[in-house]
Amino acid sequence: MAKVLIVEDNSASMTLAVFLLRSAGHAVVSATDAEAGLCLADRERPNLILMGMQLPGMDGPEARAALKRGEATRAIPVVALAGIGRHCDDEGIRAAGFDGCIANPMRYKDFLSTVAAQLACQ
Repeated sequence: MAKVLIVEDNSASMTLAVFLLRSAGHAVVSATDAEAGLCLADRERPNLILMGMQLPGMDGPEARAALKRGEATRAIPVVALAGIGRHCDDEGIRAAGFDGCIANPMRYKDFLSTVAAQLACQ
C-alpha cells in the first residue's frame, strides 16, 4: 500500500501507530526526533508523515516547516499527532499548517480514516 513515516517520541503512541498502520498493510518507517525524521523523509520519500507536536530538540511545527521548504519533501502531507490534552482544533496546530490531525488517545477507526483520507488526496 503506502509508506508512512511516523515521527513520535512517545513510545506508546509510536507502538500503537505502527501496529495500526502495518495491520492496514502499510510500510512504516519511524523516528523519535525531528532531525532523524527529516533525514528519513528525504531518503525514504514516504507517502504520508505523522508528526508529534512536542518532540525533543526541534518541535513538530518547526519540522513541518522544514519539510515544506525541502524540494523533495514539500508535497508530502504531514498530519499532526496531538499529544494527550491537546485537541485537533488547537490554534497552534492549525497555525502550523498541518494537513490533518489525529488526537490522543488514538481511536483506531479515526486514525485509519484520517490516514486513508490523506493518502487518497495524493
